[in-house]
Amino acid sequence: MFLSLFVALKSKATKFFKRAWKTGMDEPKKFIHCLKVGMCLSIVSLFYYTRPLYDGVGGNAMWAVMTVVVVLEYTVGGTLYKGFNRATATLLAGSLGVGIHLLASKSGDRGEPIIRGASVFLIASAATFSRFIPEVKSRFDYGVLIFILTFSLVSVSGYRVDKLFDLAQQRLSTIAIGTSMCIFISILVFPVWAGTDLHRLVIRNMDKLAESLDGCVSTYFDGGIRKSEEEPGKKAQGYKCVLNSKASEESLANLARWEPGHGCFGFSYPWGQYLKIGTAMRHCACCLEALNGCINSDIQAPEFIKKHLSDGCMKLSSHSTDVLKELSNIIKSMEKSSNIDTLLGDMKNQGKPDAAMTNVPLMDILPVVTMASLLIEIAARIENITDTVDDLAAMADFKATKDQSSEKSTLQDEMENMKELQEV
Repeated sequence: MFLSLFVALKSKATKFFKRAWKTGMDEPKKFIHCLKVGMCLSIVSLFYYTRPLYDGVGGNAMWAVMTVVVVLEYTVGGTLYKGFNRATATLLAGSLGVGIHLLASKSGDRGEPIIRGASVFLIASAATFSRFIPEVKSRFDYGVLIFILTFSLVSVSGYRVDKLFDLAQQRLSTIAIGTSMCIFISILVFPVWAGTDLHRLVIRNMDKLAESLDGCVSTYFDGGIRKSEEEPGKKAQGYKCVLNSKASEESLANLARWEPGHGCFGFSYPWGQYLKIGTAMRHCACCLEALNGCINSDIQAPEFIKKHLSDGCMKLSSHSTDVLKELSNIIKSMEKSSNIDTLLGDMKNQGKPDAAMTNVPLMDILPVVTMASLLIEIAARIENITDTVDDLAAMADFKATKDQSSEKSTLQDEMENMKELQEV
């Protein structure tokens, strides 16, 4: 019995370490983040181990350690978000708590606990209510939580602590030390930018959307997935990643707003536009989900009807996929494309697949008509994605391609030559 239990525990431990090793190898940035946390904690621990530093912060060095544990996040935006919220909330709550302490201390022995209790009740209730406001919850929820905690500690402990000003100053200084250390290490040591992750996520979702569309249409008109062709079936499920990425996109966009300019992304970069692109892609992915339902439906059209519409549907799908891939390249290179208008025109000019067939029962042709209608709707929704990407290119001031630049210079030269001829 004990031997079997030992073997089971050993097997589970082995699987756990294998998964941990695979995670570290697949995403080394997460392993580096663990080292950054350990390094930051080791540095701030010096304030606890070294007597001069320990005396300088009045024995409150542990607050610096606690600050590192709760503030240092995986991304730079997450660290700045928590650091700013913690520092600001601590300063405001500490100042307000000291003010309440001064007011209560002048109210006599009977009035002091009443004022303290009433202030904690009113301010904590109001701050808690503010957490239900969407704007506050999305950006300052952590700060409001720290505000409630700090204000309650200062207000309540001030009733028994004599040197409240010194205590508040020392705690504020240790929190500032811990927050500064987190920000410096997060930015200077192998930084992970939330904006870059959001940028890559949108590109990856765009590619998966294109692969999914191509896989769905190929699977439908090829008569199902054969055992030797499982890869198209896997690609056809890529739209599910697009549908499930809303929370990740919103979280990364909120954190990216806190980050300074980095790489190709300057200050005030339109991160919110990525959310609009993601929303447009999810609208398209919803149609792909319905398209996938047609593939897995028990009611299928006869093969001769599928062959009648296969050419038109395959061409429309191919043009739509080309547009999605080109949009992905635009976002990836951050350059305007000279081919997107041509590809978009080809998709529009493809028109509607011909579904008119005589002497065919309605129930036989209806599944293929549904498939063709969904492809037309997907093409229309891809146009909406194109519009959102164009807006991003305008807001972020994407560079023009070399072909566009040469065309502009050629037009300028021709205009100058025309002016010279007119003057002559």
